[in-house]
Amino acid sequence: MPRWLPRALILALALYACFQIGSWAFHQLIGLLINILIAFFLALAIEPAVGRMAARGMRRGLATFLVFFAVLGAGIGFVVLLGSMLAGQIVQMVEDFPQYLDSVIRWINGTFHTELSRVEVQDSLLRSDWLQKYVQNSASGVLDVSATVLGGLFKLLTIFLFSFYFAADGPRLRRALCSVLPPAKQTEVLRAWEIAVDKTGGYLYSRGLMALISGIAHYILLEILEVPYAPALAVWVGLLSQFIPTIGTYLAGALPMLIAFTVDPWYAVWVLGFVVIYQQFENYVLQPKLTARTVDIHPAVAFGSVVAGTALLGAVGALIAIPAVATLQAFLGAYVKRYAVTDDPRVHGHRRHGGGRALARMRSALRSGSGAPSAPQGAAGAVPPGTDAES
Repeated sequence: MPRWLPRALILALALYACFQIGSWAFHQLIGLLINILIAFFLALAIEPAVGRMAARGMRRGLATFLVFFAVLGAGIGFVVLLGSMLAGQIVQMVEDFPQYLDSVIRWINGTFHTELSRVEVQDSLLRSDWLQKYVQNSASGVLDVSATVLGGLFKLLTIFLFSFYFAADGPRLRRALCSVLPPAKQTEVLRAWEIAVDKTGGYLYSRGLMALISGIAHYILLEILEVPYAPALAVWVGLLSQFIPTIGTYLAGALPMLIAFTVDPWYAVWVLGFVVIYQQFENYVLQPKLTARTVDIHPAVAFGSVVAGTALLGAVGALIAIPAVATLQAFLGAYVKRYAVTDDPRVHGHRRHGGGRALARMRSALRSGSGAPSAPQGAAGAVPPGTDAES
């Protein structure tokens, strides 16, 4: 046996053990790493506001606390307002449920010529097996729901703590990172950090402005239709449609449609039509103008980044995918050498003049079996002078 073989085997086993330990540790800490990533992007988002307040002489820690206090106060107010709206609406729906059931039974009896009654329907529902199983599962899942809520609160606390430290100690963090890099690399790191701050802050600014416009538009519609809790529903639609990519609009419009249905079924149709029309207006008119200077990214690239982020990190990846791709695009765009585009009609999607005639000549030459172009159609049977016709 060669002398180096035992040492190589021991080294290979040691490397394999280190890989297994590292993989196990990574899978155990994946939740914490995702929370730190969310906190980092949240700190980048509030960095412009904190930086402006710190530039006016305020301590950076106090400025960060005030910004977080404003964001937390707005979030708690929205949750309380929406919770009271939902609670009141649920109580009203429970009280009016017999009337809804009677109207549905009358419609079924008149349409299908049946003889159903509300008492029979209620008895069949109360005695059904699926309802009993659902009640049992709900009773046994109370502890699971409580554990999920507590776990979510702990994650939110972790995210807020890390984002507070990232924002309050941003300059110190940048100095610590640059202290282990050569001067050339320090410039690139600081440049990437600045681009990330601009793109993330611009993304949230544009989304917040579009959420405000969407909320006002839907509030006007709901007030015209006299749908209850119009302010809370407008805030719900504005926030959910802008900060949940791709499917946020449809999730946001479901709740106003449901509540409008309790007032009048045709009101739900009006709300659905308005949501669809406003979404087209936002996609093709409003969003390009607002995001042209903040997050200049193609819609196809944005959609692909959201799909990729969802596949990698779930809902978290969907939220941070667009600012991350915009930052990467802006950073790489500074190093891509660009040239002047040639003045060719094909660049603008037009065909070059004469291209059709040249293609026709080429096809006729191929059909005649020679490289020369075919004779004109009027001289097909002509014979040159001084030549025998049979030859």
